This record gives sequence, C-alpha cells and structure tokens, in this order.
Amino acid sequence: MNSAQYFSQNKLPLKEVVAGARMWGVGLENTLLSYFEIEPNSEFPMHSHENEQITLVLEGDLFFRVDDREIKVGQGEVIALPANVKHGAFTKKKPVKAVDAWSPVMEKYRS
Repeated sequence: MNSAQYFSQNKLPLKEVVAGARMWGVGLENTLLSYFEIEPNSEFPMHSHENEQITLVLEGDLFFRVDDREIKVGQGEVIALPANVKHGAFTKKKPVKAVDAWSPVMEKYRS
C-alpha cells in the first residue's frame, strides 16, 4: 500500500495475548506499533525473537528480566531490546499501559 492508513479507535480492538495482557497492533511492511494494557501481576515468560523491540511505558511500572537482572521501566521511560536477546516482562502491583515499536514486523501482534 502506498497511501496513508487511518485507524479509528473502533478499528483497534484489544485482544488477549497472555493472561492479563490485551493489545492491538498496526503494521506497515517493515514496522509495527503495538499498544498494551497489562493487569497487575501479569507476566510475559522468558523468550527471544528476531525482531528488535522498543518499549515506551505510558502508565505504571513494567519490569523486564534481561541477562539475569531485573530492570524497572517506569512512566515515560524506554527499554530497547536488540533482536534475539532473551527477556521476559511482568507487572507487580500496578496496571501498565505501554507501546512497542517492532522491526521487522512481529506478525503475531499485527491486528
């Protein structure tokens, strides 16, 4: 497609991806933006993927496990994960809202 695409809120329904986490994703050929709402005490298990991932936390505190350490990413903060880096993410007492940028596109997150 060689034209701009507009997505109204009703075209961005949230879908569950893991227990306690719902999201939508909008992608072009090479880039994907995803939005997540994550309940307290939810977890994305340890994993890796060929996609680069940049996460911006909009609300709450999102915790990442990377290289045997725990990294707290708070509101307005960003974590950048290169391709194939093993990581997991989880919430504690607060719900979280966050956006991710992906390259190449993470097909399973495309709406």
